[in-house]
Amino acid sequence: MIEGKITRISGPIVFAEGLDGCGLYDVVDVGEKRLIGEIIRQNKGNATIQVYEEDTGMHIGEKIVCHQRPLSLRLGPGLVGTIYDGIQRPLKAMSENSGAFLLPGERTEPLDVKKNWHFEAAPEVKEGSAVKPGISLGTVKETESITQKIMVPPAIRGKILKTFKGSGDYTIDDVIGTTEFDEEIKLSQYWPVRQSRPYADKLEVSEPLITGQRVIDVFFPLSKGGTAAIPGGFGTGKTMTQHAVAKWCDADLIVYIGCGERGNEMTEVLTEFPELIDPRTGRSIMERTILIANTSNMPVAAREVSLYAGITLAEYYRDMGLHVAIMADSTSRWAEALRELSGRMEEMPAEEGFPAYLPTRLASFYERAGRVISLEGQEGSVSVIGAVSPPGGDFSEPVTQHTKRFIRCFWALNRELANARHYPAIGWIDSYSEYAGEVREWWEKHNPMWWNVRMEALELLKKEERLQQIVRLIGPDALPDTDRLVLKVSEMIKNGFLQQNAFDDVDMYCCSEKQIMILDLMMNFYEKSLTLIKNGCPLTKLVTLPICDEIVRIKYSVPNNELSKISEIKEHFNNQFSELESIYNKGGAAV
Repeated sequence: MIEGKITRISGPIVFAEGLDGCGLYDVVDVGEKRLIGEIIRQNKGNATIQVYEEDTGMHIGEKIVCHQRPLSLRLGPGLVGTIYDGIQRPLKAMSENSGAFLLPGERTEPLDVKKNWHFEAAPEVKEGSAVKPGISLGTVKETESITQKIMVPPAIRGKILKTFKGSGDYTIDDVIGTTEFDEEIKLSQYWPVRQSRPYADKLEVSEPLITGQRVIDVFFPLSKGGTAAIPGGFGTGKTMTQHAVAKWCDADLIVYIGCGERGNEMTEVLTEFPELIDPRTGRSIMERTILIANTSNMPVAAREVSLYAGITLAEYYRDMGLHVAIMADSTSRWAEALRELSGRMEEMPAEEGFPAYLPTRLASFYERAGRVISLEGQEGSVSVIGAVSPPGGDFSEPVTQHTKRFIRCFWALNRELANARHYPAIGWIDSYSEYAGEVREWWEKHNPMWWNVRMEALELLKKEERLQQIVRLIGPDALPDTDRLVLKVSEMIKNGFLQQNAFDDVDMYCCSEKQIMILDLMMNFYEKSLTLIKNGCPLTKLVTLPICDEIVRIKYSVPNNELSKISEIKEHFNNQFSELESIYNKGGAAV
């Protein structure tokens, strides 16, 4: 360890001398209270340190101790279901010691060092076995939903197991094996947060992340291993959209990062998630969730590292062959932390005061997503969904614009939809997904209608947007029936398909088969109605058919496990249209 002393303090930025031999991003204990900090600039022993805890009351001349190692997370059994702050301090365990407010410099082990975990050794692993980085030695049942693999640390050099204890009950500090170089292997390992974990190969994305949200799965799909952004002004539903995706998506594990958000939003997550039932396992969603709570009243510097902590946890489980989804709420608050720290260090600002390296930092976060083959040879993925909070909903501001460079799925939240209580408020005009073509093959195998019905509906909605400009000038009555039909069916799609009620027991989650059945029925209504109008049928006869309301209500009236009811509705649909088709012949005359 190397000791130095504080020479200057500027909020969360501390300047120190006497730290010759320390490296960039080394962890330090700052001041008498031993606050956690990290060296972010080094100049001939004069170091600049960002402090991850509240440093009010610190004095010039206080001691600084450098540990000569990077900021790292402890990875092992006990992560799932735990609530951490940005530097992996378990908030529940710390609150039992200090109460509602954390004491500066307080330390608590990120994982329970006293708890015994049952380790089930892999049958082929024994003393003398050949090992390599990333290979699994056995498993630990972490929760009923997650079985954690105990992997050989990626940085290990040994190739042979010199000793191996085999199956049994161990704490995370117990040594279960050693290599020929006497390197110890435990149930837990450390990994630097700023360094991505290695993998054997990176694959192209091909399978969608099914979220149960119709507007996402059908119109703007995200693939497993993909990146998405949810930009929107205050009150447009960014957090609620992320909550819905986190609750119902088919990822094996969720890492939810509350970065600089309001405390009440994180409280909602903490109170709701334990009570929610995973539709796939029938158990609590917390059994496959890790929460990082770094709220707006916590030290600003900790926001900067919280995203890296979340992505490191996700990569750890990805290496076990799991599909992990990260919710980062929000990257704008993270960028604001970068701006404040950059200003404290007196760096030259770029646009809107953000540091010039903002795009680089955003890229270093989003590029760690992907679908990979792990060192053991299994497929896993990390999908990243980042919320962006542009001031005033201005999508031209730097964080949104730079984020668009590194993501391929853009769910733009619309203020008008949010004001009309249309949620999710994802605008179908400004949003896009570059993954649609890549997941098409998967959809063709599971539901061949997906691509055609999706393109037809999107084209209809774009046509409706153009017609609305005319309607604002001359009103809808001046339009021909064919154009008014476009307005009517678009309204059905908006109300009966795009709008989804997160508080309704049936509508909160919609399976992929039901999604396509609803939209296909709406597009059939449009095609048959268009034919009848061309044959002389008045639009009023079509829009007053009982089937119109019946189709819109399917999202509420038909549960996911009773899809046969949609076949009954389709029969009503055919009967009602058959009556009209018998009246109006192809020549346009009534029979």
